[in-house]
Amino acid sequence: MEKSKLNSFVKRAVTAIIFAPLIVYVLYLGAPFVNLFFFMCGAAMAWEWANMVPNKKPVLYAVIYAYAAAVFSIFGILYLPLSAGVLLILAGLMFWKARGEEHCALLMLGLLYIAIGFGSLVAVYEIAGKFMLLWYVLVVWGVDIGGYLVGSTLKGPKLAPAISPNKTWSGLIGGMALSALVSVVYTEVVHFDYSGVMAVVAAVVALVAQIGDLIESKIKRFLGIKDSSNLIPGHGGVFDRVDGLLFAAPFFLSAMLIFFFML
Repeated sequence: MEKSKLNSFVKRAVTAIIFAPLIVYVLYLGAPFVNLFFFMCGAAMAWEWANMVPNKKPVLYAVIYAYAAAVFSIFGILYLPLSAGVLLILAGLMFWKARGEEHCALLMLGLLYIAIGFGSLVAVYEIAGKFMLLWYVLVVWGVDIGGYLVGSTLKGPKLAPAISPNKTWSGLIGGMALSALVSVVYTEVVHFDYSGVMAVVAAVVALVAQIGDLIESKIKRFLGIKDSSNLIPGHGGVFDRVDGLLFAAPFFLSAMLIFFFML
């Protein structure tokens, strides 16, 4: 493995080593610490997005994003009348204030990422508990680490060269395979039912998370930036670390609700 790629992998591994115990500990503490943790991540991402996308009113947009992070980190998206009402009001306010901005659409997208992404994570926790949320986090980390290891080793055809030149089809397949393996091991350890079904879901979640990663890369390439911020020294910003996690969260929540409904 080339030195630059090795350094990049070490950064990813260090991030997982640092954040994995923190997330496990927060989940162990339970509510309201879980909600507070998501709010802190959402507030950090609110600041990032308001400064990442060029605009004339970064403080105002950061406040709107942070308010969305607060509401959806407390209530998730299960309280549909409240969640939908708050999101519509904030979206209307955001559009009214940003309608003259050059990147109005991207400013609006930040609101959806924060509200629906973190809201879905909280909803998974509220419905299925800490062990299911931890399963989801580990599965998404699996595709990131597995994709990097396999893609760097086997290389081969590029997945989306115009967006992310380093990603390959072999990396995607390897990441999906590792996510499925992580799911199998985890479900055996915590004695979850439907291990086979969850392994398939894990592979699909990995695919969706990888799409989310590509979308983030496309946004950053469009804006001409390398990282969403420098909040995490040497690792970029919060959005850099949770892009796939947030993007795939609504999908996983929907799949989980459909599965529970069919039982």
